[in-house]
Amino acid sequence: MKTQIDHLVVAAASLEQGVAWCEAMLGITPAPGGEHPQYGTHNRLFKIATPGHPLAYFEIIAIDPGAKRPANAPTRRWFDLDDAALQAAVATEPRLVHFVANTDDIRTARAALKAQEIDRGPAMPASRHSRRGLLQWQITVREDGQRLFNGALPSLIQWGKPDDAEPLRLHPRNSLPRSGVALQSIAITHPTAAKLQAAYDAMGLTGIDITTGPANLTATLKTPKGLVTLQSQGI
Repeated sequence: MKTQIDHLVVAAASLEQGVAWCEAMLGITPAPGGEHPQYGTHNRLFKIATPGHPLAYFEIIAIDPGAKRPANAPTRRWFDLDDAALQAAVATEPRLVHFVANTDDIRTARAALKAQEIDRGPAMPASRHSRRGLLQWQITVREDGQRLFNGALPSLIQWGKPDDAEPLRLHPRNSLPRSGVALQSIAITHPTAAKLQAAYDAMGLTGIDITTGPANLTATLKTPKGLVTLQSQGI
């Protein structure tokens, strides 16, 4: 089982707000993303990959006010986007709230977390259209939409169809141009750091510093405006 950082998740009150924040904070305009009808959200994206984090990209996500969700759509949106506290936190400024980890065996990764008494949620099929074709993936989403550990326990994603021989063929990193932004590191503090570290070890996720302290997820990025540090501030 190989697990590594897939993408950072910044929540915004609207995509317009998210784009303006990105331009002011990071010095770039994010590329177009797409819509997620089943969760009523849409996004903008840009590449932040480095040799140490070869798949990494950056997602700015917001509730899509014009979305028409299907009748069988989940009750709660992913990434805690229906949570009142999170919505209040991003009302004035977007915030780093989560990250997603790529795995080549989502079933085994979920089982490893269950053995740690952590329910990361079922692997839900999802898709969106892109300029290079239909993107398909499985992602763990709990029925209550919760991220867990204040967003510091990543959601798990496996790209492609379950039987896809080339699951990363249509990974977003393949179609996103170089952005001038590069992920330098992710660091976490959390009151239950030992349990969080055990969860990371169980699913084979390494290279992320975890220490005991107030809940916070920190990402350091090299940008056209210099080094920028984004923090979740415990939301």
